[in-house]
Parts: sequence; structure tokens; C-alpha cells
Amino acid sequence: MSDEILQSLAAEFNDLSDVGQATTVSFRLLLAAVLGGALGFERESAGKAAGMRTHMLVAIGAAMFLMAVNLAGGGDPESSRIIQGLVAGIGFLGAGAIVKGKPGEEIHGLTTAASIWMTAAIGVAVGLGHASTAILSTVLALLVLAAMQRWCGGLHPNRNGHSRGAPRRNSEIVNDSDD
Repeated sequence: MSDEILQSLAAEFNDLSDVGQATTVSFRLLLAAVLGGALGFERESAGKAAGMRTHMLVAIGAAMFLMAVNLAGGGDPESSRIIQGLVAGIGFLGAGAIVKGKPGEEIHGLTTAASIWMTAAIGVAVGLGHASTAILSTVLALLVLAAMQRWCGGLHPNRNGHSRGAPRRNSEIVNDSDD
């Protein structure tokens, strides 16, 4: 009976059948964590609620969903459905990062929501085995988060709500430069 139990347990942990497959899965999960963590570090260092842990988990989760489908023998149609579900689901997570006050107050969290969405896309690229694309996308996203805030600073409303750039409609102040 104990041999039967051990064989059953061994079969449960046999989904990574060889060293190459285990290495690929491990590398992709680690890469997703590192790239998501880089975006999360930027958000956390800017004092935003969704920081390293959130971004790392989003990237790992997105990569894992796609790897699980591929490990189970799924093809492009299944991967496409997983990606569609991720895009919709991450939209809900991003919506949780957006805070809107009373009319006339600033809307906060748009940039963090977009960074969560971008992190999921990076996780998808990693999960599909497109490491170079994921790394390049992460570098570009970090440049957008860091450099564009300085470059576009004059286009956003100042502290007392007066716009220094293009007027906003509906008298709502949207400030995505500082969440």
C-alpha cells in the first residue's frame, strides 16, 4: 500500500519530465519575476500602492497561465483564449488601482494601472518564450515611467489645479504624471 501511495505521489510531480523542461519553466518564471519586479520597484519607489510584490505576482501569474496551457499540450487557440482572459482580468486589477475623488479633484492611479497591465503583457511574452521582447518591453516601460514624467511635466496641472497644457474636459483634473 505504501508503494502505491509513493508511486501516486511521484506521478503527481512528474509534469516536468526532463531537466530541459524544468530549466525552461524555472528560467521563465524567474525572468517574469525579475521583469515584473523592475516595474514594481519603480512604482514602489514613487510611493505607489501597487509595488514590487504586486507586479512580480502579475508577471509570474501571466507567464504561468500560458506555460500551463503549453505544458498540457494546448496550442495557439488555447493560448489566445488565455491571453484574452488575462487582458480582461488585469483590467479589473488595474481598476482597483485607480482612485477618483469628488468632481474637480484629481484622478489618481492611472499610471500604476497601466504599469500593471504592461506587467501582464510582459508576463505573457515570457510565458510564450519571447524573452528578448519581454526584456525590451520592460526597458521601454521603465524609460516611459522615468523619463517621460520629467519631459512632459509642463503639460500637467499644477498643485492648485490650473492646467499648464491642454485643457481637460468635464472640469476633472487627470494627473497621470504622479498618480
